[in-house]
Amino acid sequence: MSAEGTKNRASDEATTHFGYREVPAAEKASLVREVFDNVAPRYDLMNDLMSFGVHRLWKDALIDWLAPRPGMTLVDVGGGTGDIAFKFLKRGGSAVQVVDINEEMLAHGRDRSLDRGILDGITWTHGNAETLPLDDSSVDAYTSAFCLRNVTHLEKALSEARRVLKPGGRFICLEFSHVTLPTLKKLYDAYSFSVLPNLGEAVAGDRDAYTYLAESIRKFPNQASFGTMIEAAGLAQVKVRNLSGGIAALHSAWRI
Repeated sequence: MSAEGTKNRASDEATTHFGYREVPAAEKASLVREVFDNVAPRYDLMNDLMSFGVHRLWKDALIDWLAPRPGMTLVDVGGGTGDIAFKFLKRGGSAVQVVDINEEMLAHGRDRSLDRGILDGITWTHGNAETLPLDDSSVDAYTSAFCLRNVTHLEKALSEARRVLKPGGRFICLEFSHVTLPTLKKLYDAYSFSVLPNLGEAVAGDRDAYTYLAESIRKFPNQASFGTMIEAAGLAQVKVRNLSGGIAALHSAWRI
């Protein structure tokens, strides 16, 4: 490779997207952390309002596909407020470690856990999806809901998922995706870029955070491309299920 080509490649790797903005890659994690610091107190309420409560059905679908059982251990990445963890334990899973880069979200999740009287079977860990604080081959399942589109290096996060899963372990990701119905897409785009930021400003006091949300969804790989990335990380038997016409999608894979 020529010196110019090497320089260009280094330049490309030094930046990444934060919504529609190009930012230094080293700064993205702190920018994402700031977004969720600001919205943590109203995060659950905003999820209910902006999805009309449907996010709860999507998370139920994730748990249905995972099929928790006694003895199963889970790491839930980016699940700071505890939604997936609570559902996993309620459905029969034995132990879950919630890992989130955002301490404000973790604090909110711990408070919710105490309010529900859930004292056992769940731990809360401050950590990065790209460098998980877990041993190799240490958990039966890895889940992530609405987190992976926020990481700086998606391929690193997927590699970490494979690393921490035991052979035969299950990977399931719930993420906003690309709408598959043309009519719905037009309505969804109008809602995302007009209604959602206004709602964020009125309820969470942060218009920019929900503008970023809408933009980050469009920058995330579509269903097929994300599936290819999962396979490239060394996970197998990749399957996808579209939810609500592709507004969200579940991707499942296995560590073999």
